Amino acid sequence: MHRPWAHALRLMIFSSAGWLAGCAGVPTDPTAADTLRWWRGNTHTHSYWSDGNACPEAIAARYRDLGYDFLVLSDHNILSRGERWFPISETGSRPLRDTHVEALRQRFGDDWVEVRTSAAGKRELRLKTLEEVRSVLEEPGRFILIEGEEITDRFGKSEVHINGLNLEEVIPPQHGDSLRDTIQRNIDAVIEQGRRLGRPVLAHLNHPNFQWSLTPLDVAHIRGERFFEVYNGHRGVENHGDETRPGTENMWDIALTVRLTELDLPPLFGLATDDAHNHHAPDQVSIPGRGWVMVESATLTPDSIIQAMRAGAFYSSTGVVLEEVLRDGNGIRLKIRGEPGISYETRFVGSRRWDAEKEGVTPAVGELFARSQSLTPKYKFRGDELYVRAVVISSRMHPDPYAAGDFESAWIQPVVPAPSPAAPTAR
Repeated sequence: MHRPWAHALRLMIFSSAGWLAGCAGVPTDPTAADTLRWWRGNTHTHSYWSDGNACPEAIAARYRDLGYDFLVLSDHNILSRGERWFPISETGSRPLRDTHVEALRQRFGDDWVEVRTSAAGKRELRLKTLEEVRSVLEEPGRFILIEGEEITDRFGKSEVHINGLNLEEVIPPQHGDSLRDTIQRNIDAVIEQGRRLGRPVLAHLNHPNFQWSLTPLDVAHIRGERFFEVYNGHRGVENHGDETRPGTENMWDIALTVRLTELDLPPLFGLATDDAHNHHAPDQVSIPGRGWVMVESATLTPDSIIQAMRAGAFYSSTGVVLEEVLRDGNGIRLKIRGEPGISYETRFVGSRRWDAEKEGVTPAVGELFARSQSLTPKYKFRGDELYVRAVVISSRMHPDPYAAGDFESAWIQPVVPAPSPAAPTAR
């Protein structure tokens, strides 16, 4: 399927007219250079290289078997390079059991598995590098690995975790003089590497509610990059907030409103990830497959995936599949892939422009503008919206939920429509 406006999707346009982007349907030929299709991927995963509990090749093979098209192995403060040996043991918090080693032999062959006895008399397995894993699992147009790192820093008691995607060099924690300075220094380090090496990179702020580390205003002040995890599948990151602190969706709306009214910054894009550390049943704390992104690109390469994400040509999901996403100057239109017996509700959410000169006016943040039960929901801009985003919620429960009662959902990136001549201004 060829769309005449396909190449325009790779452009980001910020002007007084707002931001415009569109997404085409899924073409039948994923190798054609002038067609677009959806690619499923996860940008946040851990292995034995840091605090995950499986070998990188076993993890990558599982994602490939699950139907993913790309994966980022984002271990803490390290890239999967050089020589590293991991103890073979039946005990410990992250045991590498003999059964795991045998499974590697069965999948990749005897020559693949390297075991030695250390000077202390303990058996160890050599962890494979990213390039070695690529050599046996990557396939053009089918599955790729993107190099990444979870830059792990802190300020005081607050955790600062930022994923750098498509890196070439490891980035050590940058530290800072304040919480926001710490966040910004780490983001700036990712941006600087991309500029210096001439490669597309992306930094996204991870699980802002982890250890209740960040406020919506901290998220709002991200500069240079504009990506954060609206959904993280690790059960310890407090996606839903609590009685006194907002959940990540509410944080998104607060941050969007502040960015667009007070900070003159572009809209913030939301990712879904699984943040998988636990790759063996029955552990369910952070497992593969809870959340992912669907990226629309003509080709499946690290550069093309990152470039498409930077253009906002992606949505985030925990199970809902969209066949078409179209955003233009008139509104938002979606096409949901329906399933028998499953219903879907699309909620169009945003904040409105208001007259900042009027005293006593308190604008609603994250207002529900409209609902739709259609498989082809539409929202037409009125002209007074500051931004509009959409979330599609299925009637089907997530099979391995982050929290009890979670339904399969999808999040569509916010759009900043052009204000109508009569619309009030927030500045």
